[in-house]
Amino acid sequence: MSLLLRNRGTMLLLMLNIFLVFTGIGLVVPIMPTYMNELHITGSTVGLLVAAFSLTQLLFSPYAGRLSDSLGRKKIIVAGMIVFALSEWIFGIAVSPVLLFLARMLGGVGAALIMPAVMAYAADVTTNEERAKGMGLINAAITTGFIIGPGIGGYLAEFGIRVPFFAAAVAGAVAAVITLFILPESRTAEQRASAGAVVAKKQSLLTQLLNSGKERYFFNLIIVFVLAFGLANYETVFGLFVDHKFGFTPTDIAFIITFGSIAGAVVQLTIFGWILNRFGERRVIAICLLIAGLFVTLTLFVSSYWLIVTVTFIVFLSIDILRPAVGTQLSKMAGEQQGYVAGLNSAYTSLGNIAGPIVAGALFDLDINYPYAAAAIVLILCFVLSLKAKSLQGIQVPLDAPKKVEQANL
Repeated sequence: MSLLLRNRGTMLLLMLNIFLVFTGIGLVVPIMPTYMNELHITGSTVGLLVAAFSLTQLLFSPYAGRLSDSLGRKKIIVAGMIVFALSEWIFGIAVSPVLLFLARMLGGVGAALIMPAVMAYAADVTTNEERAKGMGLINAAITTGFIIGPGIGGYLAEFGIRVPFFAAAVAGAVAAVITLFILPESRTAEQRASAGAVVAKKQSLLTQLLNSGKERYFFNLIIVFVLAFGLANYETVFGLFVDHKFGFTPTDIAFIITFGSIAGAVVQLTIFGWILNRFGERRVIAICLLIAGLFVTLTLFVSSYWLIVTVTFIVFLSIDILRPAVGTQLSKMAGEQQGYVAGLNSAYTSLGNIAGPIVAGALFDLDINYPYAAAAIVLILCFVLSLKAKSLQGIQVPLDAPKKVEQANL
């Protein structure tokens, strides 16, 4: 019996935790316009709110990844869920932009603790052949959270604009308790002790980022950054873009997001593992980057409702395949440093998510088309980088890992 089948209950609990986190993040989508009106904040401020989340995620992700190696995945996941619950509660009581920023920054800390630990845990309980399926399940939970979050937020907002955030806080706290008592630790005491010695030597964020440049997966991390930057440009202003340019209603926006996200979740739950095993991470990443870049460009030229729906659907679907493909590829290259590499993945994603929303918000205030033009350029550039990384990685992968070499070069 495979490791994945033996750990079905564990994977379900991991998926529950990550699902709740991203449901909480998605809650803000239908409510943010009301907050913008009540607190008189601009598109640039919305971009800065997203960037604030990513900034704290950046600062804490490498440490969280290392700590999950040395202290254990379970402790870090529980701590992250508690911080997440606190951030949602503060967002619910916020009466000023200052409190919104505080809530988002705490949310970034929670995400920094949870994401690397969950990804590393999934790697611990899957074989190399099962890795794609395991990562697909985790990302399906993320995607489903994004699907359900806006809907739950809109429904609960009928009882009060702040009710959704209080509900998310309670759900996060309950999940933390369940995880504390049910989730087993995936690493032995010897593994944690060995990783602890390494943590003591590398605690500086700057040092970790600089040292990542010497690793054979560095080019993959650069792709992670460029990808996150381009996607953040697209996603940050999506609702504002279709509202201002096409007059889409909240229902229209919810339909497009939900339709695309459901398709992504279905792919991740069903054929994602087969796709990666059949074509290889590198080829899937390159193709999805190219498709995303081309269809983001098309967004600037289409005008009819169903053409917009179709183009946006394809963009979201390619994004939903890209994210777990990149995570799977890095996980296979991480070896015994699953938490560390997952932390770096999260950190480079955060760097892109910091720069992307700030640029997108500023460009949107200049011209509503500029953020998407920038996103298209960056995604095409990322496609070119992925081709470059393919040629370099074949040289850098160790010779004693022929199977990984074959997979990396597909």
